[in-house]
Amino acid sequence: MKTFNEYLEIVNKEIKAIPYPQTPSNLYEPISYTMALGGKRIRPVLVLMACDAVGGDVQQALKAAVGLELFHNFTLLHDDVMDNADVRRGQATVHRRWNSNVAILSGDTMLTMASQYMCQVPTEHLAAVNELFHATAIEVYEGQQYDMDYEHRREVSVEEYINMIRLKTSVLLGCACKLGAIIGGADEKTAQAFYEVGENLGIGFQLQDDVLDVWGDEATFGKEIGGDIMNNKKTYLMVNAFKLANEEQAGRLRRWYTDSYAMKQEKVPAVTRIYEELGLREIADKAIEEYTQKALSVLETIELSAEAHESFGALAASLVKRNK
Repeated sequence: MKTFNEYLEIVNKEIKAIPYPQTPSNLYEPISYTMALGGKRIRPVLVLMACDAVGGDVQQALKAAVGLELFHNFTLLHDDVMDNADVRRGQATVHRRWNSNVAILSGDTMLTMASQYMCQVPTEHLAAVNELFHATAIEVYEGQQYDMDYEHRREVSVEEYINMIRLKTSVLLGCACKLGAIIGGADEKTAQAFYEVGENLGIGFQLQDDVLDVWGDEATFGKEIGGDIMNNKKTYLMVNAFKLANEEQAGRLRRWYTDSYAMKQEKVPAVTRIYEELGLREIADKAIEEYTQKALSVLETIELSAEAHESFGALAASLVKRNK
């Protein structure tokens, strides 16, 4: 097993080698711009880690790893349009730097490129890889639809929210782990266990994102702090706030979330104060730890080398403690 940074170096080298056509420039430059912004690259690294952990050749999994990262970034281009987001990874979003039509079309192209990369796996794994990839893609779209639907609902349960982020975010991490295991030659039981590891890590990962959106450092986080609050997004913090708030606190929350003219410098601190009154950071931190432990418990059921177990354990710990 390699270190996370060693896998990351392999992934980044392959991403830099993506052969973009020169024309039409307004189609391909936004894709190149997006992929050059970097990011955590957790999904493609998980593909390589899982493949390596089961004794496979990471070079055989590399195209699928890059394909998954292209797919992930395609969803971000479209999400930023839907969320009207200005900043991604500390830089202007594509729809701000170019326009919404460009972001949509470049995103569509990235989706097709992702499918092309997925087809470049060993023939014996092609059917299983494509079945998993496309099933996961549909789930991600379902999660995004729930996210948009919930924007127009006053109440969303914690269980509904967890299922939404499972679909929108965590199934892609599950897919990453299972893809690597499949390409590495693992049996179905082992591959499915890897999926569950990634899925639980993904839920914890998204809950950490919810926390960082409120209490993170904007320069480090790479996105606008308080963006979810300003956009009235349903988050783990928000749905728990309405569940746990007393009548007076609930009244304050409703006023802020129905005030379409509220200024950021007023709304974000006011809502954050309510979250802190309710102890929501501690509640969220506990949930993050629980999902991380679920992932590690499943990992323990897989027969792997001590080195592989240690590598995945270190990655899980880093996801819990991350600040961006």
